[in-house]
Amino acid sequence: MESRKKYGEIWEVVEEVELVDGHCHNVVSVDSSFSFLKCFSEADHEEALHDVPHTLSFKRGIRDLASLYGCEESLDGVQSYRKSSGIDSICSKCFGAANIGVILVDDGLALDKMYDIEWHQTYAPIVGRILRIEHLAGKILDEGLRDGQQWTLEMFTELFLKIADKIIGLKSIAAYRSGLQIDTHVSKMDAEAGLVEALSARKPIRIQNKSFIDYIFMCSLEVAISFDLPVQIHTGFGDVDLDLRLSNPLHLRTALEDERFTKCRFVLLHASYPFSKEASYLASVYPQVYLDFGLAIPRLSVNGMISAVKELLELAPMNKVMFSTDAHAHPELFYLGAKNAREVIASVLCDACDDGDLTIPQAVDAAKDLLRRNALRFYKIETKEESLVSNKSMAHNIQPICKDSSVRETTFVRILWVDTSGQCRCRVVPGKRFYQVTKDHGVGLTFASMGMTSFSDGPAKGTNLTGVGEIRIMPDTTTKCRIPWLEQQEMVLADMQIKPGEAWEYCPRAVLHRVSAILKDEFNLEMNAGFENEFFLLKRVSWDGKQEWVPFDLTSYCSTSGFDAASSYLTDVNYALESLDIVVEQVHAEGGRGQFEIALGHKICTCAADKLIYAREAIKAIARKYGLLATFLPKLSPDDLGSGTHVHLSLWENGKNKFMAVDGTSTKYGMSNIGESFMAGVFHHLPAIMAFTAPLPNSYDRIQPSMWSGAYHCWGKENREAPLRTACPPGIANEVVSNFEVKVFDGCANPYLGLAAIMAAGIDGLRRRLTLPEPIDTDPCSLEGDLKRLPTLLDESIIALEGDEIIRDFIGQKVTTAVIGVRKISQMVAYIPHALAGRGVNGSGWVPIDLT
Repeated sequence: MESRKKYGEIWEVVEEVELVDGHCHNVVSVDSSFSFLKCFSEADHEEALHDVPHTLSFKRGIRDLASLYGCEESLDGVQSYRKSSGIDSICSKCFGAANIGVILVDDGLALDKMYDIEWHQTYAPIVGRILRIEHLAGKILDEGLRDGQQWTLEMFTELFLKIADKIIGLKSIAAYRSGLQIDTHVSKMDAEAGLVEALSARKPIRIQNKSFIDYIFMCSLEVAISFDLPVQIHTGFGDVDLDLRLSNPLHLRTALEDERFTKCRFVLLHASYPFSKEASYLASVYPQVYLDFGLAIPRLSVNGMISAVKELLELAPMNKVMFSTDAHAHPELFYLGAKNAREVIASVLCDACDDGDLTIPQAVDAAKDLLRRNALRFYKIETKEESLVSNKSMAHNIQPICKDSSVRETTFVRILWVDTSGQCRCRVVPGKRFYQVTKDHGVGLTFASMGMTSFSDGPAKGTNLTGVGEIRIMPDTTTKCRIPWLEQQEMVLADMQIKPGEAWEYCPRAVLHRVSAILKDEFNLEMNAGFENEFFLLKRVSWDGKQEWVPFDLTSYCSTSGFDAASSYLTDVNYALESLDIVVEQVHAEGGRGQFEIALGHKICTCAADKLIYAREAIKAIARKYGLLATFLPKLSPDDLGSGTHVHLSLWENGKNKFMAVDGTSTKYGMSNIGESFMAGVFHHLPAIMAFTAPLPNSYDRIQPSMWSGAYHCWGKENREAPLRTACPPGIANEVVSNFEVKVFDGCANPYLGLAAIMAAGIDGLRRRLTLPEPIDTDPCSLEGDLKRLPTLLDESIIALEGDEIIRDFIGQKVTTAVIGVRKISQMVAYIPHALAGRGVNGSGWVPIDLT
């Protein structure tokens, strides 16, 4: 506890960073014969497993799992929960709590009822294959040759060398078979004798001849050099068939010093425990040696885990040590490995700060390296957030091997995008075709798709888009996830590409990524965003023989009875968002009739926009399952409050919030000079921004004086009537603000274009070092003669955008033209996109027929 208070910044990074699991194995079915007790021990014999409940690893692990599952703190309690919940539920919980973004799977460990590699992509955005070379060799020999041919070493070698397709690395378990004293010059005669010995054994073949194993090992290094693949090597402890004396990594020195393989990258697995100091030494003197501390965490005691990692770091450079879980069979091991690793790394780095080895900023940087960045560099994995691939030609290796799954089948995959009008649309592909074709090649889409309004399926005039021309919508598989409210369906967000690898200039996601790159390149800043989702929940009633939608309830702001009434629905929404890795910070009944709000945690804006799309889908879809209708329409009824999607924004640099006033950068408003200039840019361009964030005529019915929506062109400190509000949440020092809120943003806006416009304005403010006017500390309505109104009609924001060359240039002239064209058509019809009719609330005649 004292460490968390003293080194909160280190703990925050360690607990929030998305992990790269560099070494793990396949998950098995809940009814597999593989003992659950092997989560906590390398023991294999039944008698030895009886003693596992007396180990420190077991007692700590059961306590952690019971807390995660909310079940009885006992082996029976955890196993009962597993059996009743099923594999999907426990995987969602374990992987979600672990926050692992990449898993590299060695599928050469044969387990009863194990799922194939592709299956795991439901729970981790990126899944790569690590090829176990001894397993491959045995499989080649088991399959035999056609036409009665006799094996020769040359035939075997030819087949074996074809191993580099769609893998991200190789792995050797020579330590299990004959030890790590590799003969780097094994003779062909000895290797042939070993092959004959292997062929004479029973099937399935388990190769144990040392000469043949050494030959396979050396062949693998040739492949690794040719295809620039890393090699994982099992070292230290493991299953009981291993001779621990021969698994000391010092035995590898002959191979490490062989001139043919000095450029081959090796990673020593399992912290080489109990030879951790020896491994540390090797990593310090051999440039090609890296270390991995999986299995030692979480199998050892807390003190043992800490000691093992400290021993690795005694000599080894911190940029050469990596995280993994060595999870196998049971998803709980992914959670326990991640949880314990975070705690151990935080403890080790905090101790290093106490000892004077590291400063806090250095420890924060080291945490990111140890848990994520080192592995991304070592395995050459490219992610959306971090382009760390030094050899982009290897990016294909992170794709999973796709096979038909006899255990579980995805019937459909929805490919989602958001158009210019703010509509979320989808193409649906059968699961088998998605994994065989679509995920790599996408699907075609007409140019006209980004010129459509929300009420017409043809391109609007003035957008310069027609039915001539086609793009590809390419699934971003890092966003693919199981749909929580449907069986056997998945969804994935798409990028629009004019040709493979080249973004279409109308693609909203590409626009946001491009503007984000400008902010990063020029100012080394990232914009974080957190959205507040306000929506109305409606139920169907009969009125004079007609079916109509009316508010779910008539309770007031933050009403407990309103929350009680919708509690079951909101619970299911919360569960769905959790399974989608979306952080919910608050839920409450809002001030409108049947209105609710779900506030999401802040993330880097590109990710926040993705999560917002999924959150909207969940809120609407789960309402339909309850026979309800959830709508984000900005103004549902003329005599009630409106719904916004207020967004809170902050600026971050290397894990620090640079919007806040710290380190002598304070302005009189409690924000940094950087923060003020950025916010001043947003203030200056706000009328033009509204063409993106308030996209409907209906949006301007919401933005009215004294309606908490920000009708006047001003800003204020904690002033909820101002369109821009600086916020000081709990835990922030008095007079210091952590973020600012944009209130003129609603649920019908395309979040990518809305955030891109805001960021573009902020960049202009930073470039010109703009300053804010004095804040308004009263209801702006009382100063109407002194303050200008923001646009009161969509037409006015369109005019503002047409006259704002800076925003148009940032967003792109072509996509801006399309936005303006869609908006001009929309303004011709009141309350687009939804037809309005019916008696409505209190006979108002204003209830929408279709709000979906």
